[in-house]
Amino acid sequence: MIDGLDTLLEETDQPGLVELRELLLEILGGPRTTAHVLDEEPLAARRRRVYRVRFACDGCARSMVVKRMELDIAQRNQLLIRRWLPAVGLGNHGPTLLGVAAERSAQAVWHVYDDFGNQPLDTKHLDLGRVRAAAELIAQLHVRFAGHALLAECRLLGSDYGIRFYAANVRDAMRCLDALQPPAVELSADQAALRQRLRARVGQLQEQLAMRAQALAEFGGPETLVHGDLWATRIFVLPGRQGVQARLVGWDHAGVGPISYDLSTFLLRFPFTDRPRILDVYREAIQPAGWRLPSTRDLNLLFETAEFARLASCIIWPTVGLVQDRFNWGFDELATLDQWFEDWKPVLPEE
Repeated sequence: MIDGLDTLLEETDQPGLVELRELLLEILGGPRTTAHVLDEEPLAARRRRVYRVRFACDGCARSMVVKRMELDIAQRNQLLIRRWLPAVGLGNHGPTLLGVAAERSAQAVWHVYDDFGNQPLDTKHLDLGRVRAAAELIAQLHVRFAGHALLAECRLLGSDYGIRFYAANVRDAMRCLDALQPPAVELSADQAALRQRLRARVGQLQEQLAMRAQALAEFGGPETLVHGDLWATRIFVLPGRQGVQARLVGWDHAGVGPISYDLSTFLLRFPFTDRPRILDVYREAIQPAGWRLPSTRDLNLLFETAEFARLASCIIWPTVGLVQDRFNWGFDELATLDQWFEDWKPVLPEE
């Protein structure tokens, strides 16, 4: 019996809690287990779908992370952990999936993971040893999956982050901004000006498509599996048998694309002056495979292409919310994106 399990996460109003609690009971040893819930806490402030839950069991505390996902994202994560990473010898460098619980109406799926703690990679106080472990793992991921037969499956069940990602998001962003006008939506003078600024920015991205496609083809390198959302909060460097071991979590956006898609996200998490040193670690790690990075100027163009594709994607959804659902918060989101465009600077310092 586990005291408190029948009310775990009750106040969150999440679907599939019955199935999740049954899974947790199974993981902890079944109905004969004597334990109780110590606490629960959300780990994501904006979309509360990830929680840390702690149990007292047999005199010890056990901590797990539970995460609710849509069916397609749950499938992607499960394949990544149990099929894709093991196929290239990196099975011990992802999350540890303890179990899966599907809500009966297929509205949601819960994953239960081992808890790696509350200290992801620190980007403010550079520990070169820990950053080296992370950068070397990212490099191994990219090198080992380049040309791998499983990339077809990764693309089918994940995302494609090549030039088509840029082109599609820019096209859709422009289409959505064109719809954001009367009579569909009444705009104030400030809102109309914001829309016009964003249309001008997206229009420039459309005009640059051929140039960016050529640069990606020439300097982007081979297609490979990319994490797709490589913030430092997705990276843990844990004690291992031989020093430390890096682990990558949060594979919801995994897909196929150029290495620049991951590297731009990763490097942008660090102070501007630290980025060249961190990139040098990655550069060293890919050399045994015969890979060479392009010049800093060309890298900055590739990074910019990845980031502007993301920004274009971010324009789409608040605009859809404004046009279709009258979500007024959409203008705040668009104003933030406009400022991000305005504040954009190259990822790496150029001579």
